[in-house]
Amino acid sequence: MKTLIIIFLSLLVLPLGAGTLWSYTQGWPQSWNTADWSATGIAPHPAKNREAIIQVYAARAGRWKGILAVHTWILIKEKNARSFERYDVVGWGRPVRRNAFPADGYWYSNAPEIILELRGPKARKLIPQIQEAIRRYPNSNRGDYRVWPGPNSNTFVAWIARNVPELGLELPPTAVGKDFLGSGINWHTPPSGSGWQVSWNGIIGAALAPKEGLELHILGVTWGIDLQDFGIKIPALGLLSLKNLIAALPRTS
Repeated sequence: MKTLIIIFLSLLVLPLGAGTLWSYTQGWPQSWNTADWSATGIAPHPAKNREAIIQVYAARAGRWKGILAVHTWILIKEKNARSFERYDVVGWGRPVRRNAFPADGYWYSNAPEIILELRGPKARKLIPQIQEAIRRYPNSNRGDYRVWPGPNSNTFVAWIARNVPELGLELPPTAVGKDFLGSGINWHTPPSGSGWQVSWNGIIGAALAPKEGLELHILGVTWGIDLQDFGIKIPALGLLSLKNLIAALPRTS
């Protein structure tokens, strides 16, 4: 038991230390008002792209929360629409917000990345299902938001993904709150829409799925093995993938 405790603490403390050091070197704004929330320009120009588009974004959360977690949101654009609709959840007032921020904006000065994109007929088919899932989100009243273990912004995007399984959305392991399934013991599919997941109050649980691989969820953070991406998942640092590392290497002519 002593050895197991030492291993557990090492697997938690070392990644947290690395994540804290990285966040410290990056710095963060002192307040909400001084943070950058402007558009980044990575989203396609909606008026120049007539096809239907779905995108999901993730950006490191604000201040100390960014050591462990990202904030996620979803964009939809129907065919021929001249603007995106952005949906995400915040921790004040009514949680679900529509177009409260630029579609591809910085989140608390942190640049986002696109973690899912669908275009054309498939996006057009799934947009009504996404809108219906947003309408039915059960934690949309004042006071429902809870930063840990959920329901939070990542719980919201995970809810959409579970209710629209054709999205095939794999949320990053740093999307703390994605595994909150409600109070008590609950079973469901992971956000990718296949496999199985069990969770107790979003604090302890596990998942097994083709996309997510094998995950253990303890205190809301994720450890795992991802065979599809040849990687491991650890708190704060997220997915460390050999596949991604190879893809990032410079190519020689």
